[in-house]
Amino acid sequence: MAFNSFGNILKLTTYGESHGSAIGGIIDGFPAGLLINLEAIQEELNRRKPGQSNIVTQRKEPDTVEFLSGIFEGKTTGTSIGFIIKNTNQKSHDYSHNTDVYRPSHADFTYDKKFGIRDYRGGGRSSARETANWVVAGALAKQLISTISINAYTSSVGNIEMSKAYNELDFSKTETNIVRCPDEKMAALMINKIKETRKQGDTIGGTISCVAKNIPVGLGEPIFNKLHAALGNAMLSLNAVKGFEFGSGFEGTKMKGSKHNDIFNKDGSTQTNLSGGIQGGISNGMDIYFRVAFKPVATIMQNQPTINSKGDETEIMGKGRHDPCVVPRAVPVIEALTALVLADFWLLNKTRKI
Repeated sequence: MAFNSFGNILKLTTYGESHGSAIGGIIDGFPAGLLINLEAIQEELNRRKPGQSNIVTQRKEPDTVEFLSGIFEGKTTGTSIGFIIKNTNQKSHDYSHNTDVYRPSHADFTYDKKFGIRDYRGGGRSSARETANWVVAGALAKQLISTISINAYTSSVGNIEMSKAYNELDFSKTETNIVRCPDEKMAALMINKIKETRKQGDTIGGTISCVAKNIPVGLGEPIFNKLHAALGNAMLSLNAVKGFEFGSGFEGTKMKGSKHNDIFNKDGSTQTNLSGGIQGGISNGMDIYFRVAFKPVATIMQNQPTINSKGDETEIMGKGRHDPCVVPRAVPVIEALTALVLADFWLLNKTRKI
C-alpha cells in the first residue's frame, strides 16, 4: 500500500524530510498536451514559502521547483511528472536539544514508537515542509481545471472571527495583507493578535475558509469516495488541522429540516446552499464551501515538562524558527489540496458514463 500517495486517477507521491537535502514528488495520471505556466506554479510556492513576513517562521527557503520529467516544450507529455525542491537553509543544530526528548503535541513520540527511529531535525517527514510538494501538484491541478475558481482565506485567528459570509467578500483583497484575510479591518486585528502571541513566546490557532465556484455537476462517488469525504481526508492530512466542516457544518445541527433544506429552482440550482454544493456525496453545481480548523503550533518558546525516550521526566523549550500561527501560510496549501481533489474527481467522472 502506498502511504505516501494521494489520489485516484491523478495521483501524487511525495518524498523528503524537513532537514534532508530535498523534498519532491511524482505526479501520475496527468493528461497530455496541457500548456503549463511554470511561473504560476512558482508564484503559488512563493505564497507558501517561509520568511515572507514578520508573523511567520524566518527560515529562508527560495522553494524553487525544478521539473525533472513529464513536461516537454512547455506541455505535459502524459507521463509521470517528477519534480524536486532543494532544501537550502536547514539549521539542524536548532534541534540538537531534543534528540532524545519528546516535544509535547508533536509527532516525536508516535513516530518513535511506530518506527523505532525518528528524524529529530525539524520533525523529519512529519514537518509541514512536506506541504510545498502539495502546492506544486495543486498548482498544476489548478491549470487543468482552470474554469473552476478556488479561493481560500483566513477567517479567524484565536477568538477574532470574521462575521461576513463568503459571498460578501472581495477575494482580490486576500493577498493584500500578510494574514491573508479579505476583510481589511479584521486582518489588522488578526495580525496584532499573532504579534502579541509571539511576544509571549506562545502560539495561536485559527481557521481557513475555502470557496470553489463553477463546479460541474456530478463530481464524487455514491458511497466510499464521496466528494466531501475526499476533501475532508485531504484537509485532515494537513499538519495541525483538527477540524473540517462543509456547508452549514455544525451550525446546521441547530436548525430544523424545514429551514435547512435547499429548495430547487427550475434550472436545478437551489435557492439556498446549506448543502455546501454537495448532496449525496456528489457535487450539485452550487458553490462548494468549507472551513478548516488549525490548532496552535506545538513548538512554543516556553519551558514545558515532558519525557524522554526512557520515560524520564525532563523539560524542553522550543528553539529555532517557527510560525506563531500556521494559518496565513496554510491558505495556499488549502487551495492546492482542493484543486487536487477536484481535478482527480473531474478526471474520474470522465470514466463514469459514455
